[in-house]
Amino acid sequence: MRALLTGATTFLLLLLNTLTLIGPMMLIALLKVVLPGKQAKAACSRGVMWIAETWAEICKAIFALMTPTRWDIRGDQNLRSDTSYLVVCNHQSWVDIAALVQTFNRKTPYFKFFLKKELIWVPFLGLAFWALDYPFMKRYSKELLEKRPELKGKDLEITKAACEKFADMPVTVVNFLEGTRCTPEKQARQQSPYKHLLRPKAGGVAFVMAALGDDLDALLERVQHLLFDLGGELAVPGTVTLTDDDLVEVESQADMLNAELAPLKEFVLPGGHPDAAWCHHCRTVARRTERHFVALQEADEDAVNPVSLALINRLSDLLFVMARVINLRQKSPEVLWEPKTQRG
Repeated sequence: MRALLTGATTFLLLLLNTLTLIGPMMLIALLKVVLPGKQAKAACSRGVMWIAETWAEICKAIFALMTPTRWDIRGDQNLRSDTSYLVVCNHQSWVDIAALVQTFNRKTPYFKFFLKKELIWVPFLGLAFWALDYPFMKRYSKELLEKRPELKGKDLEITKAACEKFADMPVTVVNFLEGTRCTPEKQARQQSPYKHLLRPKAGGVAFVMAALGDDLDALLERVQHLLFDLGGELAVPGTVTLTDDDLVEVESQADMLNAELAPLKEFVLPGGHPDAAWCHHCRTVARRTERHFVALQEADEDAVNPVSLALINRLSDLLFVMARVINLRQKSPEVLWEPKTQRG
């Protein structure tokens, strides 16, 4: 009986919160439609975002009051609200949304999901999704694509068009790569090779990364923090700060950026856009640092954290991928190496 009362009370409080704030949100959203000028529309977008963040904060307070929960959140110390993020996560249950709100609300720009087009008809929430410029996706079944092959790739075109809205202001894009909740039945149907995951559907990630523009500064800032941690390890022998999680983070960032790029079949000459050239320069410094690390490790095996040595190695890969991505985004052509036998 107590659980029923708690659930009913929580639902009513959440409904009251939604009904109270949906009106002002709709009013500002309508003003955004009718007002001329880019600045006025941007101001309306910020107003809508502020209401959404306030709604989320009140929801957090309701859950904290009715269902006290101890959250174990790590790595959120350096989150910023003035840059864009791509959050890649797995979809297990509705609690995923509460966890995202708890982790990111008012620490990063308000998050947005890719939603099925049908969700726009959900009472209240559909209007809120529209007001917040959530991208609505039109997915085509395998059977329909077999009947109408001209529709193949249309879903990615819709993704690309939706992502263009993200270029005007910072945003946190949440991407559930599996596309749906993971269940044993779905794992068996997909013949998933993973124990707790479905096969990822990462086709839209490259479009999102491209739409977020040149927001590589947050990634570089994170790398700088890791390098200072590494410096602390060297300054105080025996100190171990960097872990496998940090190594996985750098590798994951490189993989995400690499999704934008065409497969590389030839060697690339360093250059192109000035920012890309600097990335190539930093890559060579990372390689030189790696050689010094190896020499130090050979002299004193305990002086180097193996994870730190691996991280420097992966950092050079990350910088190489960043250089290629910058050239791609800046429309600066890459110069491929031509062997002497081909140069004539």
